Amino acid sequence: MKEFRGSFTVMVTPMNQDQSIDEGGIRKNIDWYIEEGTAGICVLGSTGEFLSLNKAERHKVAEIAVEHINGRVPCLIGTAEETTAETIEYTKHAKKIGADGALIINSYYCKPAENEIYEHFKAISEAVNIPIMLYNNPWTSGVDIKPELVAKICHLKNICYVKESSMEIRRIRDIAPLIEGEAQLFCGCDDLAFESFVLGAVGWISVCSNIIPGMSQQLFELVQKNEIEKAKELYIKMLPLLHLIENSGKLVQVVKGAMNKMGRAAGPCRLPRLPLTPDENAALEKVLADMGLIYIR
Repeated sequence: MKEFRGSFTVMVTPMNQDQSIDEGGIRKNIDWYIEEGTAGICVLGSTGEFLSLNKAERHKVAEIAVEHINGRVPCLIGTAEETTAETIEYTKHAKKIGADGALIINSYYCKPAENEIYEHFKAISEAVNIPIMLYNNPWTSGVDIKPELVAKICHLKNICYVKESSMEIRRIRDIAPLIEGEAQLFCGCDDLAFESFVLGAVGWISVCSNIIPGMSQQLFELVQKNEIEKAKELYIKMLPLLHLIENSGKLVQVVKGAMNKMGRAAGPCRLPRLPLTPDENAALEKVLADMGLIYIR
């Protein structure tokens, strides 16, 4: 079993102008992420618009990613669905094609109670023998998995990691001692990465790594080497982009917009997501130009 550690690019799903999946773009982006030093790749997360893809498309994206990564770095597949049965089905597919792990958020929309969340993950963990990263994101799922429940779920077999995305830095501090020896923590908020590493997170599921994969991994490595001042300096340089990603309310549009401006494979988002407004686009261009990622005449 591969160890998950460092910056994992939670990659966009590149699309053609007709909003069909750009399969060649997936491969090109994977090569670039790895060349830049990303520690791992996660497909079909929120950044990958997994909820906007049908079952055949999700299977195809997962298969392309695992095949093209070809063991060069660990590959996580997002396998969440509303029902337990469908989540198990997607997770079994991830296992079958050779993924290194599954990223699973709790059921969304139905707002499950704590015992329902626990039984959901218990059923998945017993049905599929694959490392699972429990994903807590109250903003997208409508439910906040509290530290005590996180710890209880981590006692289940195959629950090896926790992606914490509540945007509350105290969660990293509070969860870490509760799951010690059972699972390890990943940061799930780009603009809390530095703080999370200092508090013991062993990696992050990084949205900004679609744009700056090298910097994303470098930030993690600097903290691990205890080069805190250098890490802070890099983090401050990255923060305008991280804030824009986390606070715009248009995470996918921001990331795809940046990648398009940099000449990377991204394309449009699936409707109903609309492109950035002229003002939003100008703000993004300024951040990218200030970081030296694009040149504006």
